[in-house]
Amino acid sequence: MNTPQNPSAVANDVVVSLDYKLTVDSEVVDSSEGDDPIEFLQGRGQIIPGLESVLYGMKIGDEKTVTILPADGYGEIEKDAFIQISRSEFPADIPAQVGISIQMQDEHGEILDARIFEVSDDTITLDFNHPLAGKTLHFEVSVVDLRVATPEELEHGHVHSDDFEEDEEFEDDDFDDDDFEDDELEDEDLDDELEDDEEEKDNHH
Repeated sequence: MNTPQNPSAVANDVVVSLDYKLTVDSEVVDSSEGDDPIEFLQGRGQIIPGLESVLYGMKIGDEKTVTILPADGYGEIEKDAFIQISRSEFPADIPAQVGISIQMQDEHGEILDARIFEVSDDTITLDFNHPLAGKTLHFEVSVVDLRVATPEELEHGHVHSDDFEEDEEFEDDDFDDDDFEDDELEDEDLDDELEDDEEEKDNHH
């Protein structure tokens, strides 16, 4: 049985190992330095589209610096992603401070990430935009390795490895903001408040 040769360049359905450094507003916010390269299946939308599109044709050892505008990164800041709730409904054990990062559940049980954007005497405004929404991203990348995806990886649409988790992709967990604190918010009253706010917005549209 012949063993398939490793790909010579980045193409769709190739497993890419990539070193990277991400700079935003002149500050390095994430990097693979001192850690393993990120691994992903090219062309499956596992990394932001602006980065994925510039990797095609790169070979092992190739390096590239690229600037990605918000539309091809984490999107523009959406006004509808700001939701105001009553401060009386906000759990007392979570600090009501601007910049605090929290998690809450919607009516379907889905976990939503938010940050406290504004605090007043009566209300708290939550921002559900991605922390890097509206930001221009500056990447320095280097292709570390390329290999053929296994049939299982192609079927499942992601890389299989000892350290891999399905949510390990640029869209979600790779870029942590040290200024955010992780507080988990699973308060049913606050969920109801969120649902009521969304219904009000729908009625106004």
